[in-house]
Parts: sequence; structure tokens; C-alpha cells
Amino acid sequence: MGSNSNETELTKTIIQVINEKKPQNVKQLANLVKEKLAISEEEILQSILELQSQGRIKLENQPPPPPARLAAYMKTGQALWYWATITIAIITAATVFTVSEDFYPWVYIRYALGAIFVLWLPGYAFTKALFPVHVPIKMPTESLDTVERIALSLGMSLALVPIVGLLLNYTPWGIRLTPIVTSLLALTLVFATAAIIREHEEIKKQV
Repeated sequence: MGSNSNETELTKTIIQVINEKKPQNVKQLANLVKEKLAISEEEILQSILELQSQGRIKLENQPPPPPARLAAYMKTGQALWYWATITIAIITAATVFTVSEDFYPWVYIRYALGAIFVLWLPGYAFTKALFPVHVPIKMPTESLDTVERIALSLGMSLALVPIVGLLLNYTPWGIRLTPIVTSLLALTLVFATAAIIREHEEIKKQV
């Protein structure tokens, strides 16, 4: 009887610790439970395995907490989108200025990068700056969240690029290749940098 009572208390404690403390691994879970109950680690581990086999708990490796400093966060895999966006934007701008329109077949690379540069990057960076972690509408799966972000990025690019052209029309530079490319490059860099800063802050709040 005492054994069953002890087992029930252990089970409740394990489930409570998982829900409240969100341990990152089994070892950490066992240590947290051991702090609450005077039970050996072997008993705790055995109970954890039994609960998992019964489907009452699901053990997953939790991602490590994000670095506290932005500079360190930008070196992690979560910031790859930022470096990819910056790299593509700079390479596209360099390609536009160095590859002439009669330089075949390299001009096709210029066209492809140019399409991404105009139709995707400004809107994507702007959308990430507005919604750094999740888009505003709740989606049942991660794939639908990605589809919605793609749609928002295309739509925002189609809205931003004409506005940039309209503003340039009232400046001494006018609507020419160099000022348009430079403006879109600067816009993308500013929005992407704002987005990575906001993303870091949002993820830190969620941990």
C-alpha cells in the first residue's frame, strides 16, 4: 500500500515538474524530481520510462535557450535567414552593377536574382520585422505558417517597390537603375536588421 502511494506521488511529481519547469532532458527532470522527493535516481528514471511507455508523458530534447547577447544569437542557426537575406541582397546588387544586359549567359543569373530582389526580399524583410516569430493568424501546422509568410512577403514586396519608385520620382535621382537598386538594398538591410533584433527579443521572452 505504501509502495503504491509512493509511486502515485512520484508520478504526480514527475508530471508536475514537466508541466511547470519544462526540463530540457531526462537528467534534468530526474534532478528536479529528486529535489522534491527523497527517492533514489534509479527509481525516478524507472518511473519516467514507465510513464513514457504508457504514453502519459512525451520526452523530447528541448532546444537550448537563446544567447543573451544579440551578437552571439546571430552566430546560431536561427539567424541563418538573416545572413541569407543580406548575402542575396548584396550579391544581387553587385551582379546588377557588374553584369551587362548583353553578357550571355550570365545575364540570366542577373534576371533571376533581380526577380528575387524585387519580388521577395523587401517584403520578406519587412514581414519579419513586423512579425519576427509568428504571423498574426494562428495556423494549425508550421507548413501553413510558412505558406502565409511567403504570401505576405510577396504582397508586401509588390506594395513596397512601387512606393519606393514613387518617392524616387520626386527626388533629383529619379527612377533610374542605380537609385532603385540602392534604395531597395538599403530598405532590405534596414528591415532585416530590425527583424533579427526583434526576433531575438521575442524568443528571449518566450523562454
